[in-house]
Amino acid sequence: MIERAVFGAGILLLAVYTFTPREDAGGVADADAPAETGKPEAANGWGKPKVAAAQRKTSYTSGGQTILPRNRDGHFYADIRVNGSTNRFLVDTGASVVALTAGDAQAAGLTWDDSEVREIGSGASGAVYGVPVVLDEVSLDGHEARAVPAVIIPEGLEISLLGQSFLNKIDAISVRNDEMVLGE
Repeated sequence: MIERAVFGAGILLLAVYTFTPREDAGGVADADAPAETGKPEAANGWGKPKVAAAQRKTSYTSGGQTILPRNRDGHFYADIRVNGSTNRFLVDTGASVVALTAGDAQAAGLTWDDSEVREIGSGASGAVYGVPVVLDEVSLDGHEARAVPAVIIPEGLEISLLGQSFLNKIDAISVRNDEMVLGE
């Protein structure tokens, strides 16, 4: 019962985030901005430049901990490696599972058929549709997990979400000042 409630709350948060209107300035787009000297290497399907991971490092390690600085939009972002492909994710401690955009799922070698898309939850704007999958490998710096439950959201998700199906594999997570600290 509690597990269903937690899953439902995560899906609701995913739906609210997915369907919340955003402005281009100062929002999620800032998380995708290249470093001053970085050059875009390809479009990510949303009209935003995709930047090489080395040019857009979002975290640093210190004594076995991964530290994510708070973005100026108030969120925490991380470069996450999924099945060998690295992409920018929003860290969402309220999401039950990792949620992938269609582009990030394809970059990770995942395929699906439209017939596999089904209602996975509902939010204030209505039903949320996706494809449940299991990711072979997910990693953030030294934190790695295998067989991670996730969903692919083929439409409407602007950035992939790093949810509890990965985060609960990390020993400790805390927020201190403007930093999220993962690990002990």
